[in-house]
Amino acid sequence: MRWLPFRRRDAADRRRTVLRGSRMGLNEMIDAAVNGMFAKPVRSALTTLGTVLGIGSLVVTLGIAKTAGAQIVERFDALAATTVTVEPAQQGGGGGGGRGNRIVLPWDVEQRLLPLNGVVAAGAFGDANTGSGRISTNAINDPTDRAQLKLRVVGASAGLFAAIKTEPVAGRFFDGGHDTRADRVAVIGQGIAEQLGIRDMSRRPVIFIGEEAFTVIGIMGQPQRESALVNAIIVPGGTAAARFGLAGPTKVVIDTEVGAARLIADQAPLALRPAEPSALRATSPPEPQSTRDDVSNDVNGIFVVLGLVSLIVGAIGIMNVTLVTVMERTGEIGLRRALGARRRHIAAQFLSESTTLGLTGGIAGATVGIIVIIAVSAARQWTPVLDLRLAALAPVGGAITGLVAGLYPAWRAASMEPVDALRSGM
Repeated sequence: MRWLPFRRRDAADRRRTVLRGSRMGLNEMIDAAVNGMFAKPVRSALTTLGTVLGIGSLVVTLGIAKTAGAQIVERFDALAATTVTVEPAQQGGGGGGGRGNRIVLPWDVEQRLLPLNGVVAAGAFGDANTGSGRISTNAINDPTDRAQLKLRVVGASAGLFAAIKTEPVAGRFFDGGHDTRADRVAVIGQGIAEQLGIRDMSRRPVIFIGEEAFTVIGIMGQPQRESALVNAIIVPGGTAAARFGLAGPTKVVIDTEVGAARLIADQAPLALRPAEPSALRATSPPEPQSTRDDVSNDVNGIFVVLGLVSLIVGAIGIMNVTLVTVMERTGEIGLRRALGARRRHIAAQFLSESTTLGLTGGIAGATVGIIVIIAVSAARQWTPVLDLRLAALAPVGGAITGLVAGLYPAWRAASMEPVDALRSGM
């Protein structure tokens, strides 16, 4: 009578033992994932390569976009964001002599604007009406002479060259003394100097604007602002007024300190025309933030797609390898099921392996991406901009990629019947 209860207790103990054996803790899953990954390290490395490329592409794309955007904003601040121009609010007729209802600006813009806090340089210019006068290097009016050209003649204040950020490549620029005395001197751009064959300032070359002779005292390099002036002949404002009847400049260019452009745009019309500031229109640059955002969005829109494609390729690679692993380990799956492992335990085992592959690829991809960003920035002499949130989320993205890629193989493994798996694995 005592033997039967003993047999019942023995059977219950065996059932409890099987159930305890069917449990698969976190440590067991990690051990199984690591052992499965390092069982064939070369294949595991090649499998994670797609994830490395995908995560690395995303990190590089977003990092380079932020870095390039910061550089663009810096250059924007250095030039466009420090440029203010002032022009008449309404352009009327009147030509170079200033007749009609045309509003003209004063020539002494430097004296009016430089006292304003934030103004670095200022200058003004206007187109002079030379009539039918042609520009040449000799006084003989020969229609067959190719050196006779019809070129733009501009009267300018002495501060214009600093305001448009240019340097002389030969000779010098005129100053306030030339302007006050209305000296017949000129500064020409490099393009015009090549057309007229003027290269050496030591010989004091002379050009003729119509019948007026002007001594060329300098050749101007490419300006950073108002680039069209490189193809013009620039004479002092006083000379343009005396020789060509130019009543006054029609445009003022102001170079400001970073952050002062908006304030100077508000103050300049009042300084230039105190009695009627509304007659002038000051133009200040737009906010650079929108420019940076547009550039970042354009760059991201192109390369993020490439990064996602690489991630998809990496996910497919992990899925294929995990599926092959399931087929290779059919006997092991059958043995585990026969010893009491449940379907969810088998699924968890293969999901942990694929997730580990993805996590490893994500960490490697983030590392490679950061190294590439630093290398590119160093080569371009940029300041690298790294988003730590992106570096932290990259491994998570790789793990999610591996988890999703392992869903189907894990389901296949969990769906195997123990008897069939043992028979196929033998």
